[in-house]
Amino acid sequence: MAKAAEQAYYRFVVLFFNCMLTFGSYFCFDIPSVLQEQFQGNLTCPNGTVSNSTGNGTGTCVEGLGMTPQEYNLLYAIYAWTNAVVVIMAGFLIDKLGNRFGVFLFSFLTVLGSAIFALGSHFKGTTYLLPLMLTGRLLFGSGNGSLTIVQNRITAFWFRGKELALAFGLTLAFSRLGSVLNFFLTQKFESQYGMQWTLWGGTFLCVLGFLSAITVSVLDKMGMKQLGLDGVIQEESRKVRVQDVKRLSLRYWLLVLTIMFFYNGIFPFIADASKFIQDKYSGYSQKEAAYIAGAVYDSSLVLSAAVGILIDYVGLRGVFAGLCAVLTLPVFGLLAFTFVPPLVSTIWLGITYSFAAASMWPSIPLVVPQATLGTAMGLATSIQMIGIGISNLVVGQILGTTSSDVKIPLWRWQYMMIFMLANTISCIITSAILNIVDYRQGSTLNKTTKRSTAPSPAQTDTEPLMNEEDNEEISNTPSINRT
Repeated sequence: MAKAAEQAYYRFVVLFFNCMLTFGSYFCFDIPSVLQEQFQGNLTCPNGTVSNSTGNGTGTCVEGLGMTPQEYNLLYAIYAWTNAVVVIMAGFLIDKLGNRFGVFLFSFLTVLGSAIFALGSHFKGTTYLLPLMLTGRLLFGSGNGSLTIVQNRITAFWFRGKELALAFGLTLAFSRLGSVLNFFLTQKFESQYGMQWTLWGGTFLCVLGFLSAITVSVLDKMGMKQLGLDGVIQEESRKVRVQDVKRLSLRYWLLVLTIMFFYNGIFPFIADASKFIQDKYSGYSQKEAAYIAGAVYDSSLVLSAAVGILIDYVGLRGVFAGLCAVLTLPVFGLLAFTFVPPLVSTIWLGITYSFAAASMWPSIPLVVPQATLGTAMGLATSIQMIGIGISNLVVGQILGTTSSDVKIPLWRWQYMMIFMLANTISCIITSAILNIVDYRQGSTLNKTTKRSTAPSPAQTDTEPLMNEEDNEEISNTPSINRT
């Protein structure tokens, strides 16, 4: 009789709770984007205007925390910079100590960070507000970025040689469901209960993620015992070394650069999209602008699973990575130089983002040894966040330091979009080189998991998920499966 852990339903139950790890944290991540006017609003309004805004940002006084655009963008920059530093060490620790250690530690950090961030809002008008909120984002970033690595590592193991892109797509869909609900619900919730309760509500959702971490750990441990792997994990985990990073190939580094340049045009744009829409296009309230900005996540939520199935069947991951970058170019052109309704651009960006996420991130397990997957994911996330952090700082400088109740000049927004275009062009260049290198080394990225030879039980985890013609570059030293 087949063991439960060997059945398809078991790995999909693991996947469900694994997806829920980041549902709450992704909701929290973009709360500042939805409430940008409140974060940058005036500490007091002489006419007694309430804290929520329903106007188009053309002079209405909005009561808020009094942050400048630079301070506001710093909330995103410190998240990115923290990820850049922490996830490298986190990836190695996950490879060394296992997934169960990672999910508990990093999900707890998301709870602690979101709680301190919410606490900071109680110190409005004092010198404590910004340090507390930055500390909260620092801890939150330390947990959420690293938690994503554990999440991807769990997904890669349980769906090895199976529905890999679908599993990654569903993971993205659940995470983006949190983002979508944030864009739809947060502004309304804030208008009724205020910013402080809104931020504490985000903390509560992170607590639900911590409960999911407990559940997925139990399922993981039970599954490993049934598969007969639990007893050998601890001893084999000691064999993971920092030097294992030398096994990472040129394709890996090109893939990481492709990811970084593509995401440099996504997250910094979304962070300021609500303000941009209100400043450039007439007649949009803060709520409507938030909905339009959130359409990027709406599209990815709807398409992620279907795109994952498509890429699992068709393959061509490298081709899709380059194609989605090419198709992203017109988006920032439309936003910068035309008055085409912004919803067209955000939906379009969400579609290309869905294909990018389903083709780029699932490609990493295909070109690195399984034993160093956590480290590889950590390095990839680190470099991605370095790029995003720099981009957030650049955007903050481009937009200047004016108050949020004053329209930012259109030429500043155009310079921002040109910066996004430059990142997208860089993504096209790196993806083109990636496809050339991959073609010369066996076209691993442009094969499907289904059509490739499934890994045999005897295959060591020093090998990538799919057999490659260049495996002679990888040493045959034994290593962990996972924990």
